[in-house]
Amino acid sequence: MLSVEALREYGANVDEGLGRCMGNKDLYLRLVSTVPSEKSFGLLKDSLESGDLGAAFEAAHALKGITGNLALTPLYEPIVEITELLRARKDMDYTDILSGILRSKDELENISK
Repeated sequence: MLSVEALREYGANVDEGLGRCMGNKDLYLRLVSTVPSEKSFGLLKDSLESGDLGAAFEAAHALKGITGNLALTPLYEPIVEITELLRARKDMDYTDILSGILRSKDELENISK
C-alpha cells in the first residue's frame, strides 16, 4: 500500500515532495499514485523504439517535471539523464537507461497497490 514510509524506502525525498504539496499528505500520495499510469512512459518507449528523438525528448521532459515535483528520486535521476541526452539529440542506444526507468516505474507501481 502506498504510504509515506513505503516511498521513503523506495528512495523518494518525501519531505521535499510534501513541501511542494504544502504538507498535504493525502494530496501528495494521490499525485504519486497517478505516476505509474502516466502516458509519457509509453510515449518515451515508443518514440525511442521508432527513433523519434524529438518526441522522446518531449515525453522525457514531461516525466522530468512530474517526477521532480514529487521528488521521486529513483525515477527522477535517470529521467534527467535521458532528457539531457535527448535534448542534445544524442544518437545512441537508450535501452539501458529506459530499462532502468521502467523498472523504477514498476517498483513505484507495486508500492502504489
